Amino acid sequence: MKKILAVLLAALLLLTLGCGSTNTATDDAEDESSSLDLSQPLKSPTSFENKRVLVAFFSRAGENHEVGYVEKGNTALLAEQLAALIHADATFEIQTVIPYPVDLKEMTETAKQEQAKQVRPLLASKVDDMAQYDIIFLGYPIWYQDLPMPIYTFLESYDFTGKVIIPFSTGSSNAMSGKEADIPNYAKGAVLLPGACIRGKTVRDDAAETKQRIAVWLEGLGYHN
Repeated sequence: MKKILAVLLAALLLLTLGCGSTNTATDDAEDESSSLDLSQPLKSPTSFENKRVLVAFFSRAGENHEVGYVEKGNTALLAEQLAALIHADATFEIQTVIPYPVDLKEMTETAKQEQAKQVRPLLASKVDDMAQYDIIFLGYPIWYQDLPMPIYTFLESYDFTGKVIIPFSTGSSNAMSGKEADIPNYAKGAVLLPGACIRGKTVRDDAAETKQRIAVWLEGLGYHN
């Protein structure tokens, strides 16, 4: 019995050490990325050199389930930080002709109905000469594990042949929904690169952590000081 107990204790110790090693590696990776000088725009990877970059985003102001009423949406705040870090050539806010309700309950009902019917809301404006951009960072809030319907309208409104789309989003966690993988089905001809999601509350309440998370993601894409 003592031998069996000893074996079980040894196995438990190995599991504990393994978990500790995994956490340490993750923490070390984050610490290493903090050495990036985030006070200056990051240099783009070689494959992005001489490419024009657009940061396009959809965001909603009004009542928010985590942070209350906001004058500027979480995704808009994230887009501003991202555009500054990568020194984007331009930003474009995707806006609908009919604004979404300010009231959270009304907005929820509207968004769910649009999603169920696969509505394509009319957009208030278009990007001037989309052809001039090679890389589009595309931002949006995650609504019910999907992209907001205006994003689909945007994706179906342009020719993305030969262009790179890089999604970024805000939500109730730091995880993408998985629906971003379908973007090339709507943006015909586009190449999709890995995206990132940052919790909306973090974007609003902790600018330093937000910037750090953006930097870690961008470093994975090849951006550097």
